[in-house]
Amino acid sequence: MKKAAPPESVEPVLRALLNLYPDPRTELTYADPFQLLVAVILSAQCTDARVNQTTPALFARYPTAERLSAAAQSDVEALIHSCGFFRAKAKAIIGAARGIVERFGGRVPRSIEELVTLSGVGRKTASVVLNQAFDLPAIAVDTHVARVSHRLGWTRHENPVKIESDLKTLVPEARWAQINGLLILHGRALCKARRPLCGQCPVSARCAYFRKLK
Repeated sequence: MKKAAPPESVEPVLRALLNLYPDPRTELTYADPFQLLVAVILSAQCTDARVNQTTPALFARYPTAERLSAAAQSDVEALIHSCGFFRAKAKAIIGAARGIVERFGGRVPRSIEELVTLSGVGRKTASVVLNQAFDLPAIAVDTHVARVSHRLGWTRHENPVKIESDLKTLVPEARWAQINGLLILHGRALCKARRPLCGQCPVSARCAYFRKLK
């Protein structure tokens, strides 16, 4: 089985992507860790742009975990309807808010082990919150991160946890806060799922996928 790329080949790619995406932070709009947590849950199978259109009304009515924990599900469903899967997502964010209030004193926890105990929060969501809200080293693996990592030759795995492990081995910890945004933005802009724009890509010369096309 082919080995993943050596660590020394990663830094030039990261520098090139940083030139292309100098501010690789989440495109979700939020005011605090709680709002980011809710926004990330809502973003499942939904665009960040749609979530950003939805959350202002939601947060105006339920700005804190305490307020959302006491909300009627039907009211929350009406506010988040446009995000899709609104019943499941309403149940998840209300449940997460209750967990925050009941087990963590109303504050979003700062460890992945505690975050994943909340309703609707998996390892990816927890990692985004740690990374973006608390500036703690974490790597969240979504479909964009997985796809771009595979194409670059940085991982050979399909399992998100194993991809995360490969990336943590290859990428210096100081870069973990950037890697998610860089790969997500690149996956959306150029390294698209169906028709990657390899001719416009600044890292194609270092990309295993592009080398196979030649």
